[in-house]
Amino acid sequence: MGCSERSTKQVVDFKSLRFGVEVECTGQTRERVAQAIQSVVGGEVRHVGTPACYDPYEVTDASGRIWRVVADSSLTDVSSHLRAEVVSPILTYGDIPEFQEVIRAVRKCGAKSSPKAGVHIHLDCSQFDGKSLINLAKLYAKQEALILKAFGVSEERMNRYAKPMNPAFIQRIEKCRKREVSEINKLWYGYQKANPQRYDPERYAAVNFTSYLIRGSVEFRLFQFPTEKLHAGMLRAWIVFVLALGARALNCKGTSSRRREFDPESARYDFRVFLLHLGLIGDEFKSPRAHLLHLMPGDAAWKHGRKAVKKGVK
Repeated sequence: MGCSERSTKQVVDFKSLRFGVEVECTGQTRERVAQAIQSVVGGEVRHVGTPACYDPYEVTDASGRIWRVVADSSLTDVSSHLRAEVVSPILTYGDIPEFQEVIRAVRKCGAKSSPKAGVHIHLDCSQFDGKSLINLAKLYAKQEALILKAFGVSEERMNRYAKPMNPAFIQRIEKCRKREVSEINKLWYGYQKANPQRYDPERYAAVNFTSYLIRGSVEFRLFQFPTEKLHAGMLRAWIVFVLALGARALNCKGTSSRRREFDPESARYDFRVFLLHLGLIGDEFKSPRAHLLHLMPGDAAWKHGRKAVKKGVK
């Protein structure tokens, strides 16, 4: 899939990577959502209250990690007291089952998704160097047409909150001979920005490198539940995909950024092959593969569709 493996470096297992998740939801108060989280992770609910614009609640779990529930001004389809964003602490692959239980508890308490609500997954990039960060951008760019279709990203979301990767960013990468972390700022903005800010407009990208420049994690902003239901299985599939893509970028010696054209006839097959190349093989990932392939047209086993077998021909 346009990526050659490293031969002199230990292969990184995507299960070793860390991540964080932000889940926007509506229909329930932040206090009640925090209480739902507490029912799973333990600890006590604390109303921090400041800064007032976020009105945060915190839950400290048994491991000392802090789960936060904050207001989100983008959820304009409901009253302000019914806007809640669940912000997880830094998590590991082994934490996914508990995180799924958190989401189920939040759903059970009455919180739901909405057309304005999204899910953001932060990939911890503490193991990444400049080359692997560039690999990540190029791997995503190459498969972006398939990825956006697989995750059902709406035109509205692509136009505002999760814009497709800027071709100029990839062009700058291709022209840059250096593969150093120090180059990422200039490559991302198009110039060396002295003080990147959290709310820089460049952050509204499906894959947001502004986040890396501020907090050391690349943010994936393209996720949104297709209905009001907060779906724990779908969320697991998205997390696994991000981790697997990150590991692929770390393990690559290099990769092409030549964009794959979207072909409805072969899309399901093409994306299934991509998932297998990311390591999502076997029964453990049967459910994530099903979620990730659900919206793709075509046949998963045949690139150009199943060929009809003539009767009497063996």
